[in-house]
Amino acid sequence: QVQLVESGGGLVQPGGSLRLSCAASGFTFSSYVMKWYRQAPGKERELVTEISSAGSLTNYYVDSVKGRFTISRDNAKNTVYLQMNNLKPEDTAVYYCYRGGLFGSWGQGTQVTVSL
Repeated sequence: QVQLVESGGGLVQPGGSLRLSCAASGFTFSSYVMKWYRQAPGKERELVTEISSAGSLTNYYVDSVKGRFTISRDNAKNTVYLQMNNLKPEDTAVYYCYRGGLFGSWGQGTQVTVSL
């Protein structure tokens, strides 16, 4: 059974940093592209970034996070990360881990709130 469990969200002040983690199980993690999405209140879910199966390609970041967010993965630990720096109030959202492939799978999400 595929499981994706996000962690690391929380409340942070503008300019702060958070590191999200997504622990995967139930499939061959190293064979899949992994993605981070987010959904802000009242908005559609959007793709934030993605990383290739081997971790060698991170060729997409949504414009609003370029230069501030970094995706990475550790295939030995079956975990994908999202390092978020210089956070802004507009980054407030639920962040979801997503496994690509023919049958995609979602995690339960982790709340990130950027506020004074």
